[in-house]
Amino acid sequence: MSAWLMTGSRSGDSPARPKVVVSRGIVRRAPARTGPTARRWGRAAVTVFGLCVLVTGLAPAAQADTVIATVPVGSFPQGVAITPDGAHAYVTNYGDASVSVIETAGNTVTDTVPVGTIPVAVAITPNGDYAYVTNSGVDNSVSVIETAGNTVIGAPIPVGDTPVAVAITPNGDYAYIANNSDNSVSVIDTATNTVIGAPIPVGDTPFAVAITPNGDYAYVTNNGGSTVSVIDTATNTVIGAPIPVGINPFAVAITPNGDRAYVTNLDNTVSVIDTATNTVTTTIPVGNTPSAVAITPDGARVYVTNRTGGTVSVIDTATNTVIGDPIPVGTNPYGVAITPNGDRAYVTNNLDNTVSVISIGSDCTGSLCSSGSSGSSGSSGSSGSSGSSGSSGSSWTGSFGS
Repeated sequence: MSAWLMTGSRSGDSPARPKVVVSRGIVRRAPARTGPTARRWGRAAVTVFGLCVLVTGLAPAAQADTVIATVPVGSFPQGVAITPDGAHAYVTNYGDASVSVIETAGNTVTDTVPVGTIPVAVAITPNGDYAYVTNSGVDNSVSVIETAGNTVIGAPIPVGDTPVAVAITPNGDYAYIANNSDNSVSVIDTATNTVIGAPIPVGDTPFAVAITPNGDYAYVTNNGGSTVSVIDTATNTVIGAPIPVGINPFAVAITPNGDRAYVTNLDNTVSVIDTATNTVTTTIPVGNTPSAVAITPDGARVYVTNRTGGTVSVIDTATNTVIGDPIPVGTNPYGVAITPNGDRAYVTNNLDNTVSVISIGSDCTGSLCSSGSSGSSGSSGSSGSSGSSGSSGSSWTGSFGS
């Protein structure tokens, strides 16, 4: 055991014995002391030794942006959304028609909710009461989960063909659903859980949708057209021409101040759209086959899952450059969501049937914690708090296919 100071005798021993002192790992024999001095020395030794136990007993802190837990979930997990109170993460399991509910305090699955076939995306209402899940199989529907009891309420809501993405307006009144196979967006009134109006035509094979923080616009990635459509939510019509981005755009997330939209592209890039002009201002190289994207609540960082690379890239929004090395996670990472306090990122690993929990800060209390650790091996640990789909400017919570 290492300590700054350790004594081998009690204060007040008479006659005083020579004491062994361990200082900075070097063993020395201290001179004998008697009387009041010996008592003062003994008390000091005990005090310092106690302090050393306190210091050396602390768990080592993990470096920022390292995996601190790996949580087993259902088959082929895709989308992920976190409740506004930070208590739970909801994960869609594409392969077994279910949603896993992770308690973020312990990073363990506490519930599994059956939904429709091939669930892809999930979004949670701003009040945290409901989770909306797109069922992209033959159902072509949206299931609504009441989060208090983790039960599906009502009948599935019919929408367009192959619904693969969902985003909820900041006031919680409407859910926007991207229908991949019929090039449209359906709008659900969350008060009645019915579709309102006709489907909104967008570009070719829409994959993702995100809504600006003021609720005025919905940005939709058109995977087949390599563009982004912008919907005016007041009229539910597309405004302006489609915005050209990279090849086969997947996901989109909007900064908390609403100034920029970040779009992942199959050509291993992220396009940055200035929402004031709806033009691309920057293109950022990232990892292989970028998929999901989420932005921290302070708008400082963007987290991008790289599917074929098995990693997560981190972009500094001040410079729009990738910082640090890619973070190793599981196999085929798809979805990503960031907790409302910005401390954790939850990443679904589609081929591992797991969720990796990344510590964004340097604090760490999970089972995988160690100084300088990284990667996603191991079992679930304890730590984490939470957020919701749409928090941190990100409302894309799933991607179609594998």
